[in-house]
Amino acid sequence: MDVASIGKAVVLALVEGATEFIPVSSTGHQLLVGHFIGFESPNNTFEVLIQLGAILAIVGVYFRQLLDLLRRAPRDPSARRFILAILIAFLPAAIIGGLFSKYIKFYLFNPWIICSTLVAGGLVLLVIDETEIEQKYDDVHQYSLPMALKIGFFQCLAMIPGVSRSGATIVGAMLMGSGKRAATEFSFYLAMPTMAGAFAKDLLDNYKNLSKDDVGLIAIGFVVAFLSALFVVRKLLDYVSRHGFALFAWWRILVGAAGFAGLIIFG
Repeated sequence: MDVASIGKAVVLALVEGATEFIPVSSTGHQLLVGHFIGFESPNNTFEVLIQLGAILAIVGVYFRQLLDLLRRAPRDPSARRFILAILIAFLPAAIIGGLFSKYIKFYLFNPWIICSTLVAGGLVLLVIDETEIEQKYDDVHQYSLPMALKIGFFQCLAMIPGVSRSGATIVGAMLMGSGKRAATEFSFYLAMPTMAGAFAKDLLDNYKNLSKDDVGLIAIGFVVAFLSALFVVRKLLDYVSRHGFALFAWWRILVGAAGFAGLIIFG
């Protein structure tokens, strides 16, 4: 494990933590950055496993709310319904990801596809941000179970790298009448089982192929991703409530266009 590898791992982990919970696609950013700086990991395992740092960051920020939710669940039907809504929303990704993740990695983890979906997703965000949609829900606890399931299917779009898990779930929720803040918060809650499931599956599939150097780089990436994600999660809800998603939309378009230019020039 040389200094150059450590430096590349730190860069990718900063990208992961900074982009995981904003609608720009952390996987797309990591794969693009990794392509241009020459970072490789077995079956892209590094990029998936360092998500554990981001998971723990959001659990830390929401620890009190999660603890309160679990304490209320035995006697409060609304708390049980919200937990069930999260699990139902998680179900489509769990099934489709469990069945097809290897094929998705093999066929879709391609920088040209990533650049295309980054630009397309940015345009979608711009349209959604400017469209006046009747707001029916300003609290995530108001979401119905059928609505949660539909959001879960929107999340499956993020299996295409560059689409963005948070972006897909936020857009899906807003199309069904959710306010921006509530849609973003539901995306946070849904990220916990989704990312934990992806982490567990990738670790189970690839742990035998990991060298000591791989494990060391993943450990470094985990810590860096945790710290950068912690900062983003604490700031994002307030930012979205005040400013919407236009900044993230233009960022996606800029990165996608820059990626296309880089692929044409450098390959």
